Amino acid sequence: MLPQEIIRKKRDGATLSSQDVEAFITGLADSRVTDAQAAAFAMAVFFRGMTMDERVALTLAMTRSGTMLQWHDMPGPVLDKHSTGGIGDTVSLMLAPAVAACGGYVPMISGRGLGHTGGTLDKLDSIPGYCSQPDLTLFREVVTTTGCAIIGQTADLAPADGRLYAIRDVTATVESIPLITASILSKKLAAGLQGLVMDVKTGSGAFMPSLEGAKELAESIAHVATSAGLPTTALITDMDEPLASAAGNALEVKLAIDYLTGKKRDPRLHAVTLALGAEMLLLGRLADNYDHAIEKMEMAITSGRAAERFAQMVTALKGPHNLLDQYETMLPRAPIMRPVPAHHDGFVSAIATRKIGLAVVELGGGRTRASDAIDPSVGFSELKPVGTKISRGEPLGFVHAATDDQATRACASLITAYSITPNAPLPRALIHDRIEGHNSR
Repeated sequence: MLPQEIIRKKRDGATLSSQDVEAFITGLADSRVTDAQAAAFAMAVFFRGMTMDERVALTLAMTRSGTMLQWHDMPGPVLDKHSTGGIGDTVSLMLAPAVAACGGYVPMISGRGLGHTGGTLDKLDSIPGYCSQPDLTLFREVVTTTGCAIIGQTADLAPADGRLYAIRDVTATVESIPLITASILSKKLAAGLQGLVMDVKTGSGAFMPSLEGAKELAESIAHVATSAGLPTTALITDMDEPLASAAGNALEVKLAIDYLTGKKRDPRLHAVTLALGAEMLLLGRLADNYDHAIEKMEMAITSGRAAERFAQMVTALKGPHNLLDQYETMLPRAPIMRPVPAHHDGFVSAIATRKIGLAVVELGGGRTRASDAIDPSVGFSELKPVGTKISRGEPLGFVHAATDDQATRACASLITAYSITPNAPLPRALIHDRIEGHNSR
């Protein structure tokens, strides 16, 4: 069928067959489908939606558009985690090596920052020499020898998704749940996984701020992935405040190393890392039950085995061999560090988390255009969490900036992001829901 006829069917609300979807995505991959047709298709899906079967067909077609990795020779389960993104979400840097230390193999393909949210690849690029875009041979070798490798998407994996996403990004169709689902899962299926855990964020700093929207996305991903042959569980976790006390690329790497070496572990970050890791171990049958999985994760982290795996991964991907010992001098540092004092006494009752993410972007730690260079050294550290009792003049956090003007603007942004009230706020749930995928086909 002609691409325009497939677009017409979806525009008019008809259900596409798997053959329709396959034909359109094949044309997208080999350039027989034009950018204009891809944009029209994305807009039709945005307004008309897709059934679960259509979402599965779209996901599988995009998966098949490029190389599909195989890990049949691995002695343990091949597992991964994907987050919809947030502020201070540095979980991947601890989670992948911890699961590897428990017997899993984690070929984690991560992304860059999007909008106000930070990206795992941007964090890793702040490590001197780290190769975040290796060829598939080195990627496979590192996963095999160290148990984990965190890299970026290569041109070989789901290339149809890469083309469609670039078009969605400039045609106001990013927020379509069927298209988000297929975009995320096509890369995960192409990576040859045997189990996936989704971390879907909700709250003021999340891509999906409402709990209802986050649940809809989590259900779509969990059910489509499982129907496509990838057992998946989704957790909906809180992003109504930064997940950790740092926001900014090198600052978050430093925080991750402090976590792995036991120097400092932010409680919310630790709880989410354990919960996601436990779900990965259960999917990989590396634990008998949830309590056993939590125990194994705790032991991998507190024993230092996770830190060892992280160090091995960094070295294998061309980073420094002594990063864990010398990270204070090796990671980029901003020339200006300034405290941001609270204006009055009280309790931190709320944080406009998205404002903090945008402030990091304005400092130069994120992008407003895809071509923008990132300053890995800038951001915030020692951010006070919700519920903290604070006195006037006590720092809400510290700004790390390249210039005095940038520091001044970032200080003002942080002050307006924090709400301080006389009474302590009620506790808020960290994990809002758990959704286990089922086969809808």
